[in-house]
Amino acid sequence: MDPISLESLRRKVEAGETLSDAELDALRSAAQGAPGPTLRLAVAHALVNAGAEREALPLMEALRRDFPRDVQVRLGLARALLGLERPGDAEAVLREALALNPGDPEALKVLAVLALRRGEHGRAQAYVKEALERDPFDEEARLLKEELEAVEVPPPPSPRPQALRPEFTAALLAALHRAGVACRRQGSALLVKLVSGEVGRVDVASLYAAYRDGAQELGPYVEGLVGQLQGLSGTGVDVRSLEPRLRPVLRPAGFETQAMGALHRPGPAGLEVFYVLEDAELLRYLPAAALGPAGLSADTVDARAWRNLEAHPAPVRPVVLDEGQVVLAETFSGLWAVAGGDGYDGARLLTREQRERLVLHAGEEPLRVHLGRRELALVCRESDGPACDSLARLGPAPDGIPGLFRLDASGLSRL
Repeated sequence: MDPISLESLRRKVEAGETLSDAELDALRSAAQGAPGPTLRLAVAHALVNAGAEREALPLMEALRRDFPRDVQVRLGLARALLGLERPGDAEAVLREALALNPGDPEALKVLAVLALRRGEHGRAQAYVKEALERDPFDEEARLLKEELEAVEVPPPPSPRPQALRPEFTAALLAALHRAGVACRRQGSALLVKLVSGEVGRVDVASLYAAYRDGAQELGPYVEGLVGQLQGLSGTGVDVRSLEPRLRPVLRPAGFETQAMGALHRPGPAGLEVFYVLEDAELLRYLPAAALGPAGLSADTVDARAWRNLEAHPAPVRPVVLDEGQVVLAETFSGLWAVAGGDGYDGARLLTREQRERLVLHAGEEPLRVHLGRRELALVCRESDGPACDSLARLGPAPDGIPGLFRLDASGLSRL
């Protein structure tokens, strides 16, 4: 294809127009073997323009691997993710774009729209303000500013009285006993006899955190949990439904005494790798006894769990420490959190995709790691003395992993 015709196709794509099949095939042919990301990215955008985001996504992911520092590739990937109704993943990619190009107006404007959708009026205003500081004549940013000024912000809701954790635990135990569910305390967890005859371990801290972040009153919330626990049927033997839910987690040495019968293997830095079944509310360790009926080997479980986790990296957020609490920051602080919030963030540090995301923020140098919070993993550059001291002063939560670690190209090691 001659350069003039090729440039015409590229401009049609940039304008959001849908290409004909012949035009798309011509653009694909021109992109094959072309240096740089421009034409390959145009093909992916052409697919998004045609509503084929699922076909565009693997192309965008391949471009991110091949051109890890290209901002336009990140913006294109975010566009495809938004088309697939994955705003959380898109937001993480947009933050990566900002790490590559601080103040990028396109990323800021999309982040403002996402914040507005979530009702985060103040955050949306901050994004728009920053975009207009970069370009006061940006028409899209000015329209967003007008829209934000026209939005009536509702008053904050009255705080809901919340039970403390001991009260929550007592209410849950009482409700389980009333329902005839056999259970007993084991440290910070509950051992619950499932209808299959197996014993499941329920993490009370995770249940309490979900209650605290929700809107339900204590009584209805606890009754809902009891209904879920009554309906659990163990792992079963349906491999097709089991394998996609497998995830690895890191636990301290000796943890098998708290998760008796759970499948595990030695991990890095003296830690142990256990396997859980993904669940929004309950922490369910995979019993070793489930492998035979499911026709799985320990190696298969390990490989599938890590592959699943690799496909779901977490956002990397700047944080500050405020009187022992981890608080999200809007700007660079020297400390970052791998903040998936699902309990797998420590293990994510061992995945390739998560390491690449960390490199975008902290660079290639070794990192100091704090795994004392299950809901996130904290890191800083090893060369940043004050940040390392802050992590050293931050003790572990009762269910966290004590001590500090080092993460570099060779993996995770204990200090």
